[in-house]
Amino acid sequence: MESISMHSLRSFPLTSVRNPFGKTTTSHQCVNNMLTHATATTPPSTTTHRHTVTHKMPPEKIEVFKSLEPWVAQSILPLLKSTEQSWQPSDFLPNSSQSTDQFTTEVQILRDQSANLPDDYLVVLIGNMITEEALPTYQTVFNTFHGVNDETGASPSPWATWTRSWTAEENRHGDLLRTYLYLSGRVNMTMIERTVQNLIASGMDPGTENNPYLGFVYTSFQERATFISHGNTARLAKENGDPSLARICGIIASDEKRHENAYVKIVEKLLEVDTTTAMIAIADMMKKRITMPAYLMNDGEDPSLFSHYSTVAQRLGVYTAADYADIVEFLVVRWRLEKLEELRGEGREAQEYVCELAPRIRKLQKRSNERSSKILGQGGVEFSWIFNKKVMV
Repeated sequence: MESISMHSLRSFPLTSVRNPFGKTTTSHQCVNNMLTHATATTPPSTTTHRHTVTHKMPPEKIEVFKSLEPWVAQSILPLLKSTEQSWQPSDFLPNSSQSTDQFTTEVQILRDQSANLPDDYLVVLIGNMITEEALPTYQTVFNTFHGVNDETGASPSPWATWTRSWTAEENRHGDLLRTYLYLSGRVNMTMIERTVQNLIASGMDPGTENNPYLGFVYTSFQERATFISHGNTARLAKENGDPSLARICGIIASDEKRHENAYVKIVEKLLEVDTTTAMIAIADMMKKRITMPAYLMNDGEDPSLFSHYSTVAQRLGVYTAADYADIVEFLVVRWRLEKLEELRGEGREAQEYVCELAPRIRKLQKRSNERSSKILGQGGVEFSWIFNKKVMV
């Protein structure tokens, strides 16, 4: 999963969509909804979620997901890879079972290559790794989705099987990046580990509201964002003379692309079997704006850590506001939203909103870039992850 500041979206109108999913329970009002994602100038609290909203899914909506279980088994589970077919972190790292001399040589090669990586690149790579390491939170969020949750922890249902297997595949990503960074000697592992612990303890509230319609829209967006981000870190690693790291980031990106395909197919199926509800869910998530999963990252020192990290990612071109708009546009085309003809009323309004969204984002991005250019690049920020070295934001 991936993260980025989206200050170009701060001026979006906060219009609402009727809840078609059942009774709504609000534990807290949406306090300052303009902070549904981190921004470079107004980061969210590291301990406060943007809102807490839950839904009781009506039986007919639960039944939609129950009825899709055979389809999930046939069309989604085959997108997973067996353990025997899967790569493992040790495939890309120095082999510790070799002789001490050989292992030391391989570690030295890794260190020599990583020495070429700029500090700002390391900040983004570390932030990506920390995001991946918060995997327990993501599985927890999955299991809040009514109708597709793992009711026992070992449910044989296709939905639960997917969630556990997706988690198992994703688990390798953080393990691989973490071990690479540890061996590189370039980073402060204690501060990184504290950030991971704080992030998992903080949890997350992506605005999915116990609702699988919303949840699968969110994951469709997030997996594509992660594919883009890891792909760009692979490209930059190669450009900076670290082919081993380029392979690492590239293999992770390939996993994210495969997972993206699964979630996009699920929403595509929901649009087929329950068109209006799925369309309203897409608009709902887009109006909330996609909250990146690591927006509560906290090292105990920098209260604006996520904002600073994501601003560096934006500057390096690892993941940008333009990418956000491109993802929205991609999903509109992929799901053929403009061609849905049976929508009426709120469904039609939702369709119009989403289909017109990408150009609006780009216009706002342009204005925001003009404002941001006046304040960005005027100084550096210390990152505890790299021993308090300063990086330009």
